[in-house]
Amino acid sequence: MDVRKGDELCLISIREALEVVRGKWSFLVLSLLSLGPQRFNQMRRNLENISIKSLTDVLRHLEQHKVINRQVIPTVPVTVEYSLTDKGQEYIPVLRQMRTWGENWGEHPQLVDGREYRCCTNR
Repeated sequence: MDVRKGDELCLISIREALEVVRGKWSFLVLSLLSLGPQRFNQMRRNLENISIKSLTDVLRHLEQHKVINRQVIPTVPVTVEYSLTDKGQEYIPVLRQMRTWGENWGEHPQLVDGREYRCCTNR
């Protein structure tokens, strides 16, 4: 295989992986869903500054990429619950690696009670 062709295929794969977390909220929604299934309003409360439109858009985007499931539960009123698909579960290690890179190489240290904080990556 030509090296340039291999590099091109590599870049295409990376672009596809980055497409999943494009935008401001995708990373946070995936991180939240990695903790377990969530209802729409539950996510809105947990993501304090997100608008209804932004959350709706990011959920549709993630559903389109098949990393989350949308399950409608026939209650009154209707309940909608979101969870990670197998594909979404496999994305979690990617997010952890991104966090580790940011902790090691980011310009802004995480501060907790005025001290630098490095979170555990072995969860």
